[in-house]
Amino acid sequence: MQRCLQTPHWRVKTAPYRGPLSRRPNYIQTLQEAVKTMSQSVLQDGKIFVGKSVKPEYLDLRLANRHGLITGATGTGKTVTLQILAEGFSNAGVPVFAADIKGDLSGVAAVGEPKDFLVKRAQEIGLDGYQNQAFPSVFWDVFGEQGHPIRATVADMGPLLISRLLELNEVQEGVLNIAFRVAADEQMPLVDIQDLRALLNDLSARGKEVQSKYGNVAAASVGSIQRRLLVLEEQGAEHFFGEPALDINDLIRVAPDGRGVINVLAADKLMQAPRVYATFLLWLLSKLWQTLPEVGDQPKPKLVFFFDEAHLLFDDAPKALMDRIEQIARLVRSKGVGVYFITQNPVDVPRTIASQLNNRIQHRLNAFTPQDQAGIDAAAKTFRQNPDLKTEVAIKELKVGEALVSMLENKGEPSIVQRTLIRPPEGRIGPVSEEERRGVIEYSPYFGKYEEKQDRESAREMLGQKKEAAAKEADAGGGIGGWLGGVLGGGRSATTGRKSQGMGDMIGKELQRSISRTVATTIKNIIVKSITKR
Repeated sequence: MQRCLQTPHWRVKTAPYRGPLSRRPNYIQTLQEAVKTMSQSVLQDGKIFVGKSVKPEYLDLRLANRHGLITGATGTGKTVTLQILAEGFSNAGVPVFAADIKGDLSGVAAVGEPKDFLVKRAQEIGLDGYQNQAFPSVFWDVFGEQGHPIRATVADMGPLLISRLLELNEVQEGVLNIAFRVAADEQMPLVDIQDLRALLNDLSARGKEVQSKYGNVAAASVGSIQRRLLVLEEQGAEHFFGEPALDINDLIRVAPDGRGVINVLAADKLMQAPRVYATFLLWLLSKLWQTLPEVGDQPKPKLVFFFDEAHLLFDDAPKALMDRIEQIARLVRSKGVGVYFITQNPVDVPRTIASQLNNRIQHRLNAFTPQDQAGIDAAAKTFRQNPDLKTEVAIKELKVGEALVSMLENKGEPSIVQRTLIRPPEGRIGPVSEEERRGVIEYSPYFGKYEEKQDRESAREMLGQKKEAAAKEADAGGGIGGWLGGVLGGGRSATTGRKSQGMGDMIGKELQRSISRTVATTIKNIIVKSITKR
């Protein structure tokens, strides 16, 4: 960790400003008097300052693990809102994991530029002392191109998760369970997909032997599993399955200056491989669920997830992933984890999941079609209504950087929805350059830990050695049948170790039968002749 202290993005920053609110007029004429009477600070301990309406709007860290939703049409400022929340969590010492679909979120690792419109926004909301800074960041990439590689072993995934991911039926799931059991009993590590493929082929060849001990392994079931594994391979799953596997604790780190590390997953290429993305998320959510202890209500979360462009995630997602996300949304709060989805329309999120998202930020929605209008009406009804605000009208009128905000407060009740100016981010708006990204990666405390893929002896190599040993044993056979078997095929089976009958063996046996018949006939004739002479 000492190395990271030498880099700009890990450096200690001064404490945030906690002075009084500015008495500047608000952007809405009717709110001027309300603004003039405000005396509370825009920054408070235990809260993240989101923006200002008739009052400062905060996300209470005590209630941040009750999950959230950020929605709005393209270009309305959703990603910037995601960024200011991630920055707020980081300043509060909460680690963040965010899927970066377009690459824009990578800018948190660089110092922001003091642009005029950002400074003006800070003045409008009374954010005196606004300053730009970089945040402690780590870049990750399943494909290992734009960040540290993320890997997991097949054994770590387990038969249940893989079965659900591949959408196997009961019989096929049974075969997969047998494969994992055989691998455990025979001490064959399952690291990557090739290991699983080799093991399934071996089980198919050892049908009777396996059936007597574990149960039936039908060739049709093995073939179906192999075809589904092929779909994963075609999307690049070989990059995800392997070693060294990701240590889940590396996502839950705090920088030496006390700020939470923002883990940014490069997901632009990953979203083009939905099965691989689903595989990764299914494993990650399950791993977190298994690893993190129950903590109950805490002053702040242990970890916060952000899933940008969530509608891409939910479209045609495997049922296993949907079930796991729903489970996480319902139960992971008790483990101190908050989950936030960013999407274009609230209706993009399945109802069972949306009902668990309590902290809400709504950017502008467009009403170009009747379906769009229906979505606006539905979105408006999800808020606690403000008698002074026509929510369904305001949604269509919001400018870039404005949003309707309703957060949990006090004892967990949602606040009245307010039209809010979102605060400016402190990090850069927009992506980092390739050179900057490389610098962040190389100065990361994890650089060198995951970059080199390991290829230790596993199931595929061990099964290959068995085949070679069986072939050598077959070559040591003698006689006409053995000699011809060596030439024309035969010997012992590489998979079962049993004697297999090749063409050479068949010819040898037939020659033996022919010789036996000839000898017997000759002896018979001799005996008959001797009797006849007498």
